[in-house]
Amino acid sequence: MPGYDDDLRFAHVLADAADATTLDRFKSLDLKVETKPDMTPVSDADKAAEELIRAQLGRARPRDAVLGEEYGSTGHGPRRWVIDPIDGTKNFVRGVPVWATLIALMDGDEVVVGLVSAPALGRRWWASKGSGAFTGRSLSQASRIRVSGIERIEDASFAYSSLGGWEDRGALDGMLDLTRAVWRSRAYGDFWSYMLVAEGAVDICAEPEVNLWDLAALSVIVTEAGGRFTSLDGVPSPAEGHAAASNGLLHEDLLGYLNQRV
Repeated sequence: MPGYDDDLRFAHVLADAADATTLDRFKSLDLKVETKPDMTPVSDADKAAEELIRAQLGRARPRDAVLGEEYGSTGHGPRRWVIDPIDGTKNFVRGVPVWATLIALMDGDEVVVGLVSAPALGRRWWASKGSGAFTGRSLSQASRIRVSGIERIEDASFAYSSLGGWEDRGALDGMLDLTRAVWRSRAYGDFWSYMLVAEGAVDICAEPEVNLWDLAALSVIVTEAGGRFTSLDGVPSPAEGHAAASNGLLHEDLLGYLNQRV
């Protein structure tokens, strides 16, 4: 299996640059916010961070393709960087510190490197294929993370983003039944739910409507922490448009609730 240590180190360099850009614009009085065709917000910080990351990738990894939320797909080849410059833009524009830059590298259809940097929280998580998952401020200041050992759904903590999207999927009743069955449920939202699963603070999480750039980095971190990451249909991929993550022990229970139909 090829090693991806150099790519992981480079992902940290990209995240350092993005953090400087996004933190500088966070809570800025002159922050410019537009509405995209899908009715989601985009700020000048989203665009600036992705432009910066793309420029650095162009210089250091010119043969690699890039997929970003704001500027789409460029380049060709089996290696593709997948970028979400600010995951949690709605939080960002309202001054809520729960947002992050997501950086992933895919080799073919497999995510082999993932990094999540949440500078307003002072947190960063990362993983590379076969090397485990970690959290810390840098590669030299890191602690390995591991999913929980909770085995019963009634003892589980369940995280989600919102109730939106579940009804369109026909799974709102199942999702609500799950919130009643578990020990605790909280809408931490976006990347943070998955990182809490990876570090064992939360046991299961799910979303009904997401994109590849929302999930690629998260998927390898969860799996390298010992968890399981699939679509809501059980497909082990971040490219299906919906997602479920768990400590592995509760995954079938999670999918069972979320695939109930009225």
